[in-house]
Amino acid sequence: MIKYTATKTQNPGRPGWSVTFRHPMRRDTKRKTGLKVRRGLGTTSADEAEKLVSQMNTLLSDPRWWSVARKPEASQNFDPRIVDAFYDDIEVAHVDNRALRDDIMPLLGASDGYTKVLFVGTTGAGKTSLVRHLIGSDPDEDRFPSTSTAKTTIAETEVILKPGTKHEAVVTFFTEQELRIAIEECVLNACTAVLTNSPDERVADRFLNHADQRYRLGYTLGNWRKSAAVDVSADDWDFDATPSAEAHSSADEDAVPAAEAERNQKGLERYVARVREMVKSIAIPHLVTLGVEYETASPEDWDTALDLLEGEFYDSNEFPDLVQDVIDDIQARLDLVPGGKFERTHSGWPQSWSFTSEDRGEFIRQVRWFSSNFAPSYGRLLTPLVDGVRVSGPLFPKFTSEQPRLILLDGQGLGHTPDSTASIATSITKRFAEVDVILLVDNAEQPMQASPLAVLSSVGTAGYHSKLAVAFTHFDQVKGDNLPTFVAKRDHVLASVRNGLTSLREVVGGGVANSLGKSIEANSYMLGALHEKSARLPGGVQKELERFFQQCRNAIASVVKADVAPRYNLVGLDFAIQAATTRFADRWASKLGVGGRGGTQKEHWTRVKALNRRVVVGIDHYSNLQPVADLIRELQTQVSRFLDSPSSWVRAPASEDEAQEALADVRNRVFRTLHDFSRQRIVEEQIIAWQRAFDLAGRGSSQQRSEQINLLLHHAAPVPGPDMSPIKIEFIKTIRTLVADAIREARGELETI
Repeated sequence: MIKYTATKTQNPGRPGWSVTFRHPMRRDTKRKTGLKVRRGLGTTSADEAEKLVSQMNTLLSDPRWWSVARKPEASQNFDPRIVDAFYDDIEVAHVDNRALRDDIMPLLGASDGYTKVLFVGTTGAGKTSLVRHLIGSDPDEDRFPSTSTAKTTIAETEVILKPGTKHEAVVTFFTEQELRIAIEECVLNACTAVLTNSPDERVADRFLNHADQRYRLGYTLGNWRKSAAVDVSADDWDFDATPSAEAHSSADEDAVPAAEAERNQKGLERYVARVREMVKSIAIPHLVTLGVEYETASPEDWDTALDLLEGEFYDSNEFPDLVQDVIDDIQARLDLVPGGKFERTHSGWPQSWSFTSEDRGEFIRQVRWFSSNFAPSYGRLLTPLVDGVRVSGPLFPKFTSEQPRLILLDGQGLGHTPDSTASIATSITKRFAEVDVILLVDNAEQPMQASPLAVLSSVGTAGYHSKLAVAFTHFDQVKGDNLPTFVAKRDHVLASVRNGLTSLREVVGGGVANSLGKSIEANSYMLGALHEKSARLPGGVQKELERFFQQCRNAIASVVKADVAPRYNLVGLDFAIQAATTRFADRWASKLGVGGRGGTQKEHWTRVKALNRRVVVGIDHYSNLQPVADLIRELQTQVSRFLDSPSSWVRAPASEDEAQEALADVRNRVFRTLHDFSRQRIVEEQIIAWQRAFDLAGRGSSQQRSEQINLLLHHAAPVPGPDMSPIKIEFIKTIRTLVADAIREARGELETI
């Protein structure tokens, strides 16, 4: 049996003592027991800390205490600080952050006269710039929400435009475990940079910027100070006009003081030095044992060495200590927030922050701590920790006297992909059923690209075409000698959409493509100059936005549906299931490099392992590796094609529009069931197989991991065929039941055979 012991520790510059130990009941991010834990003891006395550590060692030495059921008895025998440090967070429950925000600040709905609008679009398309105009946010003075041409918004931003004088905010955070995974990966990437003879600046960059660009630790810990040799004055590349005096005032107010920035730099230098020392003491000796050198090793040998080194780092004391120090540094930044109220876990990790004020300026200043990407504030910002921001108050547009009752839901932008069949993240698609308008924001300057087309495909096959609207940004840049008028420019933009829908027709079917086309023709809005202040928006853009407000009002108006219902024979559904699972299996075999028919790029082994790491702790995706979303998309698309052709009608439609509305009702009922079904099949029922794949190490382990993941995905979504095993029969029966229930709920019927 492993012997667990505790020691007292003290961080440099902090007077209090902590207890550090590996916990016999808590799992690390590799799902192995022995998570290294550090908890403050609330004392500056070394003698008192020693006594408390002795109590912890008593708990650690006797496995009879290793049960949550023994906590009441332990409370009678040990100091409460030790009891809490040992028994807290043993069973980490799943946190539903949307539900947590709802408990503090419920979202209003159609019954209250509010329209929920979901913003979807590629990174840099202008979603957040549009949100700014709709809530009257000044781009210089407010800088909320944050914008950038790169990936900016990783948190869900929810804005309730509500009359009154009170401004309210609630912020929720990623779990400590989620951030720990990202920090571990950043430290490992920094170690790799050291091994490849990179300078300190490059090592710091790998440490501060996660490869997925979701967790930018530099926002919170400070940016590495670049050397004069490579630093180029921003003035040399300033294409913008001189900022206003108000912008300077706001910037000065949020800038990190020079002394604090210097302390941050010293802290980063210490981290880089520790990374180098860790590589020297752990990695180099291990590479010598393996007989591997970076300069001469083959790619396969180097990959194998890095895979083995990861285990060496995790088993060391230095690696988890460094990761924990980063977490402690991040938590220390919470103390800098001057207002609001934090709710925290027992370990001190933030779960939520709430704030209320009637002063709009003060309110925005407080919220910026959790949403800003403002470079002068790096070293204080908590943005990388934030999962969601919900604000409410008199945040109305300034270009009109109208005060629309809207709830704006904005999130992370879609990636730029060449594949129009790419999946849309489940965090987005799950909201389709909850909202009244799905607003696709796209760049009018260029033909509609693959990601927006993927959104259209998902919206259409899920049966939500009637909720669709499209905002075309940068319309002011649509120019040409052949485009002299607004009508000509609008027709030019919509022509590219029609062309895109033509390419989708083979995938989604003619009925869905036609319905999408009609919705886009009726509900497209041409917008430009969104980078300007609201007062400078052209009259035409203002009119387009007022037209959009009308669509929002209509979206929650009562509509009498036609008495139409389809009848189906479920025999054809089996072919749809076969097509969906075949495409899913082929796509993932290609991603994993274990087969497939091409057309999908093989993913690097480190990205496959990163996905594997997250699945074993309950996160079903990594970057664009989204097996759950992929299965949803394939089933949704093929089942939608099946639903497009009922065998007959119980009550026949009077027009094609009535038919499509009836079919859409069935589609979205099916779609709502696919999220839980797909996650259960791929994650929950296969979790042991995922763990086994992740535990693989050594030469050839990357290929073995890919093969095992491919196998478990085949078990999760088996392809029907002549060899109908019990697993395949059960899979088909389950989907048949889901579809049959949806048809009946939509007042349709099933043919009996």
